[in-house]
Amino acid sequence: MNFSFRPEEEAFRQEVRAFLADHRDLDGFFRQGQVWPEVKAMFQAMGERGWLALAWPREVGGLGGGPVLEFLLWDEVAHARAARNPLAAGIVARTLIRHGSEEQQAKWLPPIRSGDLHFSLAYSEPEAGSDLAGLRTRAELHGDRYVVDGRKIWQSYAQDMDCLWLLARTGAPDSRGRGLSLMMVPIDTPGVEVTPHPTLDGDQLNEVLLEGVEVPVENRVGAENGAWSIMAEALADERHIQFPPGRVRRDVEEMSAWVVAQGLDRDPRVRARMADLAVRALEVEMHGLRVLDAMQKGRPAVVEAAANKVVHTVVCQEIARAVMDFGGPEVLVSGSRPALLWCQSMWETIGGGTSEVMRGVVARQGLGLGGRS
Repeated sequence: MNFSFRPEEEAFRQEVRAFLADHRDLDGFFRQGQVWPEVKAMFQAMGERGWLALAWPREVGGLGGGPVLEFLLWDEVAHARAARNPLAAGIVARTLIRHGSEEQQAKWLPPIRSGDLHFSLAYSEPEAGSDLAGLRTRAELHGDRYVVDGRKIWQSYAQDMDCLWLLARTGAPDSRGRGLSLMMVPIDTPGVEVTPHPTLDGDQLNEVLLEGVEVPVENRVGAENGAWSIMAEALADERHIQFPPGRVRRDVEEMSAWVVAQGLDRDPRVRARMADLAVRALEVEMHGLRVLDAMQKGRPAVVEAAANKVVHTVVCQEIARAVMDFGGPEVLVSGSRPALLWCQSMWETIGGGTSEVMRGVVARQGLGLGGRS
């Protein structure tokens, strides 16, 4: 098997690294909520290079690049700890390209491409996290607008975003996935209230309350009650960049540097565990490449992506736990890098789909256990 990239792809990687040289101290991957103005400025600089539209079709203003370049871009951004890939340029834009009207594309895609317009995902609810088909937020059609009432929770970065990518029920209460619609809701719309929920790593998630929020029909994306299949399509497009291995490589590098700085690298038990974690990081790398390979070959990569998500997030936790074991409770001093990795890793296996759900996907669709879904 050949795991190398083409010369032109490696050249692009070097171009990205050169760009990121001015953003390596940003740390927006972990602390975006604390450094959002700087992260947004970096996204705007990426937009000037066309990188936020790297894989969009040329006819809608993209560069027409493939999944490999996208993978390399966001892998390097993750390794630099600069930021996570923005929702707007990914799921939102891809959905608008496939299912949006010409008017929607003309209005929303240019500011997304330039890095000026950003979205927060408004899917999860207190009783509908992993089971999105059971969500209760209601959108009632009144003439040419919907009136939305409901409650969303665990929204990342909603305090800084411009719009919500809202999933709401427009069908009957018991319609499950058949009665859901997608809408774009500017976050300054009357009736939208964002409440912070501080997290252990010093950042925050958010709760979003929607009371009598009026959303024009032209802000609905796709057909009414047609969101379920649209969401699956958009997610499939993003699988190769959702959990980039560069983040795990950086975790190992930081762990190794910390161990050496503390003089712990002379302990054979520490060295053995570090070696094991380095191998685990290579395992993450291989899973990421399996997802990329499937995407290149036109396969949906559902199983590969689920396995990648589990291994990626579990190894992140293993690295954080190892550092705490090496240094003891003193590594949890507030503000230290080990403390940040530990606190941040606590919710790694929950965000983006719980490990339990991902293992279920692998079991059913990959191993044929318990019937297919």
